[in-house]
Amino acid sequence: MRRSCDPPVVGFPHRPGVPPTVTARLPGRSLHATAHSHDFLILFYARHASGTVLIDDQAWELHDGDLFVLAPGQVVAFDRPPVDGWVVWFPADAVRDETHPSWRSHPLLFPFARGADRAQRLHVPAPDRDTWTGRFTDLDTELRERRDGYPEAAHALLSLLLVAAARLTPDLAGQLRSAHEPLLAAVFDVVETRFATTLSLADVAAAVALTPGHLTTVVRRKTGRTVQQWITHRRLQEARRLLTGTTLPVAAVARRVGYPDVSYFIKRFRAEFTITPAQWRATADPGR
Repeated sequence: MRRSCDPPVVGFPHRPGVPPTVTARLPGRSLHATAHSHDFLILFYARHASGTVLIDDQAWELHDGDLFVLAPGQVVAFDRPPVDGWVVWFPADAVRDETHPSWRSHPLLFPFARGADRAQRLHVPAPDRDTWTGRFTDLDTELRERRDGYPEAAHALLSLLLVAAARLTPDLAGQLRSAHEPLLAAVFDVVETRFATTLSLADVAAAVALTPGHLTTVVRRKTGRTVQQWITHRRLQEARRLLTGTTLPVAAVARRVGYPDVSYFIKRFRAEFTITPAQWRATADPGR
């Protein structure tokens, strides 16, 4: 049960058949002023800046050219949005592929992989800011106009944005090899590598050398969700990918994502998305 002091969790608005990417022009769209976490990745670009943003209890004064990369579970609150900027948010499976099954190991997502206690602010040099604005604008145009081939175009434009962000990040490999990864990064690493097994809260707690009660308190306080909710989120994320990207039977998909009981899997999927896995697959691919 959520406590009144827990930050609310904003979930990604998944819709079958629609590219899993959302853009917002600032200041045209209002942002959450109160603290909240999210279950997706965010690129937040301040072309011209004012105000502050609070990330995991740390206040960041906004400057022209700031680019923040925010990982799932980070707690964010905006004082005032930038005068001119963009936000793009997307689930990790928007760019995951078979070569890099873990989003933390995907080369395009390295800037996000520092863990929820280590917010990352990058800086776009002044001569490059018009180019960055153009990238966001092009992606937004594809998503709004929905011309033929727009899902592929949107994916390509998102990838170009992520490549550009990765190029702004110094010594990525060295950062990821750091021996001082925060607790939440360790928790999410366990979930990422073992979600397809019969993974439980007790298993995750044992892996990070904490009691289940203490781990529950820490994760819920920092992210607004319990460890079990994050396990479920990751399993259903993979289920969506398999349902739309393969012809595996629903029962096989359930087993692949850690649900040996297909009836329970269908129940969990319907509770999250209001439709069954088979309906999701049919809606995402009407010709199937």
